[in-house]
Amino acid sequence: MDPQLGTAQGARRASSTSLIGYMKIARVDHWIKNVFVLHGILVAVSIDRSVINANLLWNVLLGLAAVCLIASSNYVINEILDAPSDRMHPTKKSRPVPASEINATWGYVEWIVLMLAGMFVSLLISIKFSIVMAALWVMGCIYNIPPVRSKDVPYLDVLSEAVNNPLRMLAGWYLTLTALVAPAYLLISYWMVGCYFMAIKRFAEYRDIADARRSAAYRKSFAHYTEGRLMVSIMFYGTCAMLLFGAFLMRYRMELILR
Repeated sequence: MDPQLGTAQGARRASSTSLIGYMKIARVDHWIKNVFVLHGILVAVSIDRSVINANLLWNVLLGLAAVCLIASSNYVINEILDAPSDRMHPTKKSRPVPASEINATWGYVEWIVLMLAGMFVSLLISIKFSIVMAALWVMGCIYNIPPVRSKDVPYLDVLSEAVNNPLRMLAGWYLTLTALVAPAYLLISYWMVGCYFMAIKRFAEYRDIADARRSAAYRKSFAHYTEGRLMVSIMFYGTCAMLLFGAFLMRYRMELILR
């Protein structure tokens, strides 16, 4: 076999692998989480029927694209900065960054490009929607980037990541261009629902690793957590979510939302 041909084929395989790696760290498969945007649209349309017009569908399509781009930007920085700890995890160590499948410098470029693209699309809709998108991106920075890096702080890690749920819902609300103020009870309830599921995820991770030292090496907040503390937090978030959702229903009436 021609050595030069072999080298060229190896280079093409490496290039292909790298491209797939950059796509993987954008976590396109996680875009399903943006379903909370649709909930915001549904509530806004149910409360304010005047927002139903010919432009609504176009705004929704643009808005979903913007949310997905901003979310992927946050996923990219998360993958890059979590690489050292991911190498301590039994399955996450095979992700593209800890497995050295991509160049970190180009990863940072991908992070910024996705953010700029998301903000450009956001500005095509409205200033209010763009502000929500900027807040979504900033929360990703707060969660991942030192010296704040809230994901290393117990309880704040859950609260700061789950706030993306009400931000997505608020994004959907502003996609309709309604002049009404979004219901605070529902937004906070969505926040607590997100906290509930994130706390369950933390609980599952903690039990799956089953080693206090390895858990703390993988995620700093695990140095404080125990199974009991995580279980109490799960019950607290679930209770708050239901109480606040009940307050929303009392304020707006269920039949108004469902009619």
